Amino acid sequence: MQKTKLGITVGALGAITYFAGFFSGYLVAIILAGYVLLFEENAWLKRSAVKAIVLMTFFSVLVALINFIPDVIGFIGNIVSVFNGHFAIVKVSQIITVLVSGINIVEKILFLGLGIRALSQGTIVIPYMDAKVSKYVD
Repeated sequence: MQKTKLGITVGALGAITYFAGFFSGYLVAIILAGYVLLFEENAWLKRSAVKAIVLMTFFSVLVALINFIPDVIGFIGNIVSVFNGHFAIVKVSQIITVLVSGINIVEKILFLGLGIRALSQGTIVIPYMDAKVSKYVD
């Protein structure tokens, strides 16, 4: 097995990067990805580090966009309340909550799967995203 400059296997560092995205959030994941991009030479490891950050960003943007809908409804409700009216669409907010919960579950399953697969230098193929990451990293 190929080793990194840190002395651990390439697969282990890839798994650590995915698990950092899963457990600790952006700061640690970006630091690890930055280290990998600056100091490591393994192409698979670089793609994995970038893929972890891209996936984290994708899920964050997706949730932010979906949560924008209740924000707009709340804004309209605030405007209407200025004129002593009431406006609310409770079902939409409930559906958004369920949708965001489902996305969070998918994100967790995906990151756990990617971390486990990374231990053997494997991956879970996400066709469009993998193609873009390979295009810009290789």
